[in-house]
This record gives sequence, C-alpha cells and structure tokens, in this order.
Amino acid sequence: MQKQHFLVCPKCGVRRFLLKNAKGETVLVNVTRSLEIVPVNENDNIEGFDTEKLYCVGCSWVGSKHKLIKYLLVN
Repeated sequence: MQKQHFLVCPKCGVRRFLLKNAKGETVLVNVTRSLEIVPVNENDNIEGFDTEKLYCVGCSWVGSKHKLIKYLLVN
C-alpha cells in the first residue's frame, strides 16, 4: 500500500483540520496533495459539512484547501 501524503497548514505545519456544519458539529480531516478532503476516522462522513473553510487544529489559521502547502520550512 502506498503511503498517503497530506498538505499542511501554511502557518504552523499541522496536517489536521476541522470542518464545520450548520449545526456547529465538527469532523477531523486531512487534505491529500490532490486536494481531496478525507476524514481521519474512516467511519466519519463529510457530507453536509462546509468544505470551503478549513480550521487548523494547531493554530488559529482558517482558510481554503487551495492555501495549504506541501511543507512548512522553518529557519
């Protein structure tokens, strides 16, 4: 099985994000390098969740999957 590579937060480098729905519920997700949003728990379903806005679990960053990066380089 091929190892999956995920995009990371442009601010802190964490690879896990939350999605929210209209009820305020959340689901923990990763984003693949092909920009596919996948739940961390394979039993979770992202249907009905807002996939346009990701909330980083490591910092205060909120944004689009298109703003994520492959690596966070720190000096």
